[in-house]
Amino acid sequence: MDKKPYFALFISIVSVSFAAILIKLSTAEPLSIAFYRLLFTVLLILPFVVFFKKTRQEIKKIPFRTLLIMIGIGFILAAHFAFWITSLNYTSVASSVILVTAHPILVGPVSHFMFKEKLSKINSIGIIASVIGVIILVMGNRQLGDQTIDTLEGNILAILGGAMAGLYILGGRQVRKTVSVASYAFIVYSISAVVLLVLCIIFSSELIKISVTDFEIFIVMAIVAGLLGHTLYNWSLKHIRASLASVALLGEPLGSTFWAMLIPAIGQIPSKYTFFGGAIILIGIYLTARKTKTLV
Repeated sequence: MDKKPYFALFISIVSVSFAAILIKLSTAEPLSIAFYRLLFTVLLILPFVVFFKKTRQEIKKIPFRTLLIMIGIGFILAAHFAFWITSLNYTSVASSVILVTAHPILVGPVSHFMFKEKLSKINSIGIIASVIGVIILVMGNRQLGDQTIDTLEGNILAILGGAMAGLYILGGRQVRKTVSVASYAFIVYSISAVVLLVLCIIFSSELIKISVTDFEIFIVMAIVAGLLGHTLYNWSLKHIRASLASVALLGEPLGSTFWAMLIPAIGQIPSKYTFFGGAIILIGIYLTARKTKTLV
């Protein structure tokens, strides 16, 4: 068994777990952060397009239907970043990252019907458990009111970001069967960056008067979370099950929550509802993606 896809998946999860922390350390507006993160990631990938003839030829030969799907995925990725990064202004790192990672609730059932990756009874129980966990986390924190930094709006934004992430994974799983990671990432990230630029203009997000420190954070995000995170993750999608790729992201909320508690500049201690509901969600996600022989 080739272990490279699993190693790449591991590196991508470790890398992407720093994304929320870097976002919280930035003082820029959410849409501006999203745009520059994608822009710098595209610039890092650009040499692979410019200097590799094979990649340029592949991009030219991509079927129109596949190209349309990739454009759609770019829009979905832009929506994911817009919703999720904005959510970090209204809720804790723990709640935001847990909820945005709950996309196996969507990926599991859709993979069951689209990719014939059958759901077992355990998988179905996992989906139900995850939904219950989401309800506990969101509604429990809502009852705490001013006693917690979690807000209903922030949690809803994170859930929407998670839904977009699920669609992004499903789309990537399909397209990556025929398109290389360099071509896929360049096109999808470029479309996403353009969409985010338009959103920045529409919502008057600052794009010029940004501190040098923020630009440094954007570059680190592009390298760590973008190149080593999302791009390696996209590469692994061609070689592993969509549900396994989805459940692997359980490492992101655990890592992000740990760093958010440890770093003084953030210093966020999750509420009891985030701990309890989050634990149920993570267990549910694990069960959702668990491979078993008994089918529903």
